[in-house]
Amino acid sequence: MTMDDLIAKQMRVTRQETAHCESVSFDRDTANVFQGYVNENLAFAAKRGGFMYGTVGEDGRVEVDFIYEMPQQGSEEGLLLFRDENEDKCVEAIAGSLGMRKVGFIFTQTIGQGNKDYTLSNAEVLQAAELHGESGLKEWVTAIVKMEVNEDGGNDVHFEAFQLSDMCVRLFKDGWFETDVGEGFDPKLSRMKKEVVIGSKDVKEVDNDFFLVVVKILDHQVRYYSMGHFQQNFLSRTGLVENRIVPVTMRALKTHLDKSKNLPFVKKISDYHLLLLLSRFLDPNADIPALAECVQTGTSVPEGYQLLIDSMANAS
Repeated sequence: MTMDDLIAKQMRVTRQETAHCESVSFDRDTANVFQGYVNENLAFAAKRGGFMYGTVGEDGRVEVDFIYEMPQQGSEEGLLLFRDENEDKCVEAIAGSLGMRKVGFIFTQTIGQGNKDYTLSNAEVLQAAELHGESGLKEWVTAIVKMEVNEDGGNDVHFEAFQLSDMCVRLFKDGWFETDVGEGFDPKLSRMKKEVVIGSKDVKEVDNDFFLVVVKILDHQVRYYSMGHFQQNFLSRTGLVENRIVPVTMRALKTHLDKSKNLPFVKKISDYHLLLLLSRFLDPNADIPALAECVQTGTSVPEGYQLLIDSMANAS
């Protein structure tokens, strides 16, 4: 028996019963804007994903206050994520200024996947494990959104949340997973490069559900300077969310400001996606944190910034 064989024999995979995350709570407007786009514009025919940003409490409770939708390409079975280094820096700067951090990954499953006998496919486990491992956050949450047929024959949108087990993330980091998940392989099984021990059996295929730890889902209204239902209504109509089919332009900013002209200026800009749009034109290291601080504290926006933002919108 070689040393590799001996190590494999000692790699015992057990089910993790308890998540490090006590619960995950979604801001209602944020959740509705994400699922609404996939439902109304993509009809759940193509996958969509995003990073969840919010806070982690000392008790392990995660709150999600906004979702950043990175550049991506979704199909019925796959989701390719593209990283824009400059945009990533702006996202992190805005989140940090609002007292938030990246707390998880959310993605949708397509209608076609609804006919498959799995919770997460092997490709989805690989992608989720990679992102979980990169985060270094033990409370990291993986959430899925999918369409299901209800008892009356209608369609309902469902959110589910999980943590990948510590063992799953460890196996991925150590290179145990086979990454070829093409046709011919059962999508509900993750294939290992070497045998692992589950119970009393040596196996090279592990049911994906074995790696999932269920997390309770709650909801809340965003904690920083709240826009109430105003945020949901305008986001869904004006196209302020980044990297979607219709690009965000300064015309969307003007429309947004025109429709909110009777509100205090700080309330007009109390929107993460709007701040990200402004970061294309303002200094993400100075101007955007200053505006984000106004949003977080609910204080007046300096007149100079108001004039600058209005002029940018009017020039569109």
